[in-house]
Amino acid sequence: MNTVIEQWTAVRERIHAACVRCNRRPQDVKLLAVSKTVPFARVAQLARAGQVDFGENYIQEALEKIQAAEIELADLKEAPFSYPVWHCIGPVQSNKTKWVATHFDWMHTLDRFKIAERLSDQRPTELAPLKVLIQVNVDQGHTKSGIAPDAVLPLAKAVMSLKGLSLKGIMTMPDFHPDYDTQVDKHKIGKAVFDHVLQETGSPEWDTLSMGMTQDLEAAVEAGSTLLRVGTAIFGARLAA
Repeated sequence: MNTVIEQWTAVRERIHAACVRCNRRPQDVKLLAVSKTVPFARVAQLARAGQVDFGENYIQEALEKIQAAEIELADLKEAPFSYPVWHCIGPVQSNKTKWVATHFDWMHTLDRFKIAERLSDQRPTELAPLKVLIQVNVDQGHTKSGIAPDAVLPLAKAVMSLKGLSLKGIMTMPDFHPDYDTQVDKHKIGKAVFDHVLQETGSPEWDTLSMGMTQDLEAAVEAGSTLLRVGTAIFGARLAA
């Protein structure tokens, strides 16, 4: 059976190969290891191998891992860019914003200005602004999270005015389709939204397009993703929450 490190290495090789096929620089596409329901020991193993970015869906579980890292991975703080960076990639209710603002480095699922205001107000002043992404519902299905593509620019302009936040871009999670070309087309919707906001605002902080997971990462790379959220291919099938 492959180890977590072997599986992580295989994913990085997939990303590298996808970048080469699309004439993109591999260093321009980051890997976010989705570690929800994964025991901290495996997260620590991957962190010591060089993985920096970790994505968590469940606030309480994430806080336990963040606290464990403060103790068990403290030595990694001595090496630049080696200590884990924590991304909140699950939905955040108003009563949980303080935990996200205080303990996370990134939040991917912003879809309301009210939540943005709370995150900004609750971000400790001694910390750098919380990096946030607007979640976009590119499929525009009624049961899916995120805002419509045409609602992104107004929300982005409003969020950019908040001192406690750094708006970095968008996150999308389209329905999976087995056809590769269809995957690319779905991700290109997100890329078009991303490019439109950049053109309209010119924000130097607007640089992150979070698209693509285990099943469609190659298509996401082709469409322009800069951040891939991969869990299953690294850690295996996730445990029940």
